[in-house]
Amino acid sequence: MEPKQPHVVIFPFMAQGHTIPLLDLSKALSFKGLKVTIITTPSNSPFILQSTSNHPKIRAVELEFPIVQGLPKGCENTDQLPSMDFYVPFLRATTQLRRPFERLLHEMSNGRDLPICVISDFFLGWTLAACREFDVPRLVFHGMGAFAMSVCKSVLVHSPHKHVSRDDESFSVPSLPLTTRLTLADLPDMIANFNPTTDPLAQFAMEIGDPDLDSWGVIVNSFVEMEGDYLPALESFYRNGAKAWCVGPVLLYNEMEDTKQTRDDDAPNKYPTAKCIEWLDKRRTSPCSVIYVSFGTQTHISNAQLDEVALGLEMSGNSFIWVVRSITWSPPDGMEERIKERGLIIREWAPQRCILTHPATGGFLSHCGWNSTLESISAGVPILAWPMIAEQRLNAKFVMDEVEAGVKIAGCTSVEEGTVIGRAVICKGVKELMGKDTGSRFREKAKELSLAARRAVHKGGSSNKRLDEMINLLINRGK
Repeated sequence: MEPKQPHVVIFPFMAQGHTIPLLDLSKALSFKGLKVTIITTPSNSPFILQSTSNHPKIRAVELEFPIVQGLPKGCENTDQLPSMDFYVPFLRATTQLRRPFERLLHEMSNGRDLPICVISDFFLGWTLAACREFDVPRLVFHGMGAFAMSVCKSVLVHSPHKHVSRDDESFSVPSLPLTTRLTLADLPDMIANFNPTTDPLAQFAMEIGDPDLDSWGVIVNSFVEMEGDYLPALESFYRNGAKAWCVGPVLLYNEMEDTKQTRDDDAPNKYPTAKCIEWLDKRRTSPCSVIYVSFGTQTHISNAQLDEVALGLEMSGNSFIWVVRSITWSPPDGMEERIKERGLIIREWAPQRCILTHPATGGFLSHCGWNSTLESISAGVPILAWPMIAEQRLNAKFVMDEVEAGVKIAGCTSVEEGTVIGRAVICKGVKELMGKDTGSRFREKAKELSLAARRAVHKGGSSNKRLDEMINLLINRGK
């Protein structure tokens, strides 16, 4: 009997920002000839299946999402939560998937089809114990870059921020290059004020900390030419010689394969794509003239702040595509008529990768989630950073100071909750990023990084070689 084809099990956390890069990784592994099993739940399954429908080596297996007290029935993705007050109950609910996951591994074992590894999200720390029962290596995925992960881990261990007397006083971070200096405003709130005694999210993070550090390895969606200086620091926190596998940007592997689904894999329908591209095509004669504006799926922005964004964009005189997710906001009176020739406001899903790679797009006003940051860098588009939650402040710091591929909205990380950033500040940021003189160095740096990213994933490139090395080690483990 011929041995069964090696395969990998991938278990994403149920949030779009965590799922999408692991879908990209699944495709990269399938291009390498591996079979991939993605673990999901019933309401998340349609998105998984639609995104992988052109990839016959990838299959999805559903586990029933548990019904738990304190969590609305039917909420199987963080995008479906009524508010972030339900976030920790949602995290707790995912721990009840352990037994069904163990049964699935048992079935695979009986069928002599155990995976060569399980790649699971940081939040699913309990997968390590399940994997160990079957002697299957677990690799952890954070959805963050090496810089942000290194900073967070070092700050939690060494607390360098506790020795500054002012919020704007800079400090160095142990294990990182000495040139890396931060202020309190650069740190995620939970990291700066980490207190498992009073913060349920910090308590949950403490519980999954050891499974993270005891994993066989950590998958990093980045490339060494951009973040290699931070890999030694990151690896120093992991145990048993675990390695950080820098194999990205994983979104670019799909491009390599010269497949039509490269741009449309994740599109829920064709209409928004056609509408956006048609609008951008009319501006092809003005390369890099349009700024794309999107703040991700997890951020709530008040209607008052959306008004200021709208008027700031209008005041800048720059062409723009803006994705607005609020269902209660309407543009200020008369604005849509005034900007109809140079502004497009999108209410539905937007094909972000298509927009960023279009020749007319020259900048991205972004919340700096790591997926969006990588998509922008991969497209060679500089970033106007407006970080809001989680590690986005660190990503903005990285974009501005470490790779110099963008600029930040003034005051966006130091304002008190509820403060509205005014239209004049937004207008100034847009002009700085998009101006021919002021923005040229950002565009040049972004183009350099884009070329390096593409070289990294192509045959012989740093990320491609590391992905091959990781696969070979896992296949030959124990031989």
